[in-house]
Amino acid sequence: MSTSQTHVLAYPFPSSGHVIPIIDLAKALVSRGVRVTVLVTSSNQALVPTTYSPLLQTLLLPAPNASDPNQIRLVALVTFMRQYHYPILLDWAQAHLPPPSVIISDFFLGWTHHLARDLNVPRLVFSPSGAFALSVSYSLWRDTPRNDNPEDPNSVVSFPDLPNSPVYPWWQITHQFTAPERGGPEWEFHRENMLFNIDSWGVVFNTFTELERVYLDHMKKYLHQRVWAVGPVLPDQKSGPENRGGSSTVTRHNLMEWLDARADGSVVYVCFGSRTFLTNSQMEVLTRALELSGVHFILSVRTPDERHVAQGHGKIPSGFADQVRGKGFVIEGWAPQLVILSHGAVGSFMTHCGWNSVVEGLVSGVVMLTWPMGADQYTNAKLLVDELGVAIRAAEGIEKVPEAIVMAKSMERSLGMTKERVRALELRNAALRAIKKDGSSHKDLDALVHKLNQL
Repeated sequence: MSTSQTHVLAYPFPSSGHVIPIIDLAKALVSRGVRVTVLVTSSNQALVPTTYSPLLQTLLLPAPNASDPNQIRLVALVTFMRQYHYPILLDWAQAHLPPPSVIISDFFLGWTHHLARDLNVPRLVFSPSGAFALSVSYSLWRDTPRNDNPEDPNSVVSFPDLPNSPVYPWWQITHQFTAPERGGPEWEFHRENMLFNIDSWGVVFNTFTELERVYLDHMKKYLHQRVWAVGPVLPDQKSGPENRGGSSTVTRHNLMEWLDARADGSVVYVCFGSRTFLTNSQMEVLTRALELSGVHFILSVRTPDERHVAQGHGKIPSGFADQVRGKGFVIEGWAPQLVILSHGAVGSFMTHCGWNSVVEGLVSGVVMLTWPMGADQYTNAKLLVDELGVAIRAAEGIEKVPEAIVMAKSMERSLGMTKERVRALELRNAALRAIKKDGSSHKDLDALVHKLNQL
């Protein structure tokens, strides 16, 4: 156990996919007696429980503004945070008792390396991506591989220094790297921000050893001596999975009633995260595939506003929910994902392969149908399909969308007793072992707290 004098500043990037796992980590640290202050903005303040423990506090900071349409949105948000949050945090930390003894911040917030230096405390990176994806990111921004033919989206970028020497077509490399502004001041700002992560005191991952052993070993050998794999970080009994994240447009009662009426392993759950809008063509193929497959399904998608519709983002076709009534349950907006995945009726999960969804799918033991759209999602899909054998490749990106009948067959196959299902159950058991007493993640979390205590 720690003492309340051990005080962590937990600083997430203000997006729900980044905030939720760092809050789960904060709760795990609090359960071991560590005092944690989570830095929040008005948009994500409600995600932190106010009555969880006296050791879990929040500090409200100004909401980032990315109103300049000529600036890359991510760069604009991080620039705002660096400019406006930095002085507030310096003043607060110097006046607060007990003072912070360490900063754990998101990998988008590399500039907090300077903040930690000014406060004379170590800074740990919290990665909302897995060790494989962060290894690729570090290599990408450190070595800046060249593409001699950037007009060809299928030209290959290789990473020979990483385990298994992964290769990717140019179109799968994160747009922050391949942006037309490449080499410009905003691109260089982002690169510097990412490189600060390599200079950090250590890294905390929401993953577990059996899942990504070779990439964790790579991190320890070539980049960081201090690496802790403490995942899967999940809600505890006190808060419950239904309270994790946002509020849903459907009631838990209606959802459970519908799922309870379905046979075990007979439902495909389809969700692409809290930030992804499907295009018109993607929505058309997906809804048609769901009809053709004949499977029971839950479909959760973001509803685009007028601006997004004008940009080509698709709405669920009018009348679709009525056409599939009995077969399908449609949720427009936030879905209680862990509640759904943990139900015995759900047999597979079509996902964009964001890391939170990957971890939740793994711990639920479902077969995953991968449809990555960007960022680290292509790396995560490669891990799931090619290395772990726990998933079926359904689609990739916006352009490479298969015919609806092909996707429908993938949906049907995902509910069968396939080799992927056997592997999914094996990894589920491994994930649960990791977080139990004497499991690898339980030991890593204890070791992390012990190290923080020494500070």
